[in-house]
Amino acid sequence: MDMILNEMKKTADEQIAENVQCQTEDAAQDCCCGSRHKERTQEEIRCLTNRLKRIEGQIRGIRGMVENGAYCPDILTQSAAVTAAMNAFSRELLSSHVKTCVVEDIRRGDEDTVDELVDLLRKLMR
Repeated sequence: MDMILNEMKKTADEQIAENVQCQTEDAAQDCCCGSRHKERTQEEIRCLTNRLKRIEGQIRGIRGMVENGAYCPDILTQSAAVTAAMNAFSRELLSSHVKTCVVEDIRRGDEDTVDELVDLLRKLMR
C-alpha cells in the first residue's frame, strides 16, 4: 500500500513540476501541457497563492489527524472544509477567467473560447 501511495505522490509531484515548467515558458508559446498563459497582477497572484497556502495547511492538518488516529467524523469535517475552500478558489479563478480571458477573446472575434468555456464548465460540474 505504501508503495502505491509513494508512486501516486511521485506522479503528482511530476505533474506539478511539469505545470511549473509550463508557467515559466515564454507566454507567446504554447507550453508542454498545451495551455495558453495568463498574465496576472501581483495582487491576483498574492490572493490566489494565499488561498492555496491555507488549503495546503488544511491538508497537512488532515494528514496529521490521520497519522494521530483522529476520530473519522472529525477528519471528514476537515475534509469538507478543504473541499469548500477548493471550490471557493475555483469560483474565484473561474470568475477572473470569464471577466478577462473570455471577454478579451470574444472581443477579438475568437468565438472558440465559448466552446472552451462550455467544455471547462462540463469538467467542473462532474
